[in-house]
This record gives sequence, C-alpha cells and structure tokens, in this order.
Amino acid sequence: NWVLDEADLFPADEVGSARCSWFVATAEDAPCGVLRILYDPPLELYKQYNLQMTVKGIDVEEFVRNNKIAEIGRFGILPNQRRQILIAASLMRATTREVIERGYTHYITDVFEGEIHSPYQFHTRVIGFEQVATHDTGELNAPNRRITLMLDLRRAYQRLKRNGNWIYRFLTRGWTKRMHAQLAG
Repeated sequence: NWVLDEADLFPADEVGSARCSWFVATAEDAPCGVLRILYDPPLELYKQYNLQMTVKGIDVEEFVRNNKIAEIGRFGILPNQRRQILIAASLMRATTREVIERGYTHYITDVFEGEIHSPYQFHTRVIGFEQVATHDTGELNAPNRRITLMLDLRRAYQRLKRNGNWIYRFLTRGWTKRMHAQLAG
C-alpha cells in the first residue's frame, strides 16, 4: 500500500488549486495514466526526509530562492498500458508545456531505487535528469530508498534539440515561439 489513507494520495485541497496540476491520460476513453505537478514545493517537506546530498556545493535554500521549481509526483501508468510509451510521453508533453508556460526553470522528482518499473534510466540517459540526493523516507510507503533527481529545463531542452530525436519533436509539438525562445537562450 502506497498510503494508509487514499485521501493522502489525492488530497482534496489540491483540486482546483493553483499550487498543483493533475494530468490524466486516456486510452479508448478510459483513464490509464496520471501525473501531478506541485509548483514551488515547500522546502520544509524535503527537510523532513533527511536528504543525503550526492552533489557537492549546492546550497539548497539559495537554489530554491533563485529558481522556479516544479515537482513531478504521482506519475503512474496502469500495468496493462506500461508498454505504450506514448501514454507516458503524452503526460510529459502536457505537463512540460504547462510548466514552461508558467515560467518554471527546473523539475525535481523522486524515483525508487531498485523498483522494477523505475524510470531512472530513461530520466537520466534520455531526458537529462541528474541525481542530487537520496533519502530513505517520503510521502509514499515503500521500502526502497528514494533517489532525488533534478532537471534544468533549459539545459535539457538544448540537449534534446541538439540531438534532434523524436522525443524533442514530440515534447515540443505545438509550442509557441515564445516558449522555444524562453529555453533557447
């Protein structure tokens, strides 16, 4: 069980709140994936987790003050749909568009170490997330250690564009010139 109470997994106060956005993917008119973005996650939340920094020289409080951070969480795809990469990619496209339109500069997320469906390799090798910390506890009940990953959206955009692969084209399809310019320079 990920949580003791379902209300903790989908808090009612998040519905309609500007501090977070929920995205749902569908296949054949049925929900099959979900992703939540929490804007400006409270630093106190991470202090509770007793983070063990894996990158030296980062002043977390200063970094949070000088950047706009959006946390990726509650990213899940139904087991019978996990081989359908476009479901996850569609959620990523929708969330990234909104995050960029809101002027955010970085993503932060946790993945579970050793979890069979962990997106760690995809996040780091393909998208460009970097490991910044680990911790043993978090919002969800899981025995696995958490690996905290961060993505500089500008650097990732420039890297993906330079590589010119389908992920760049898919994620940025429909972007305005302003959105491209925001990350180009």
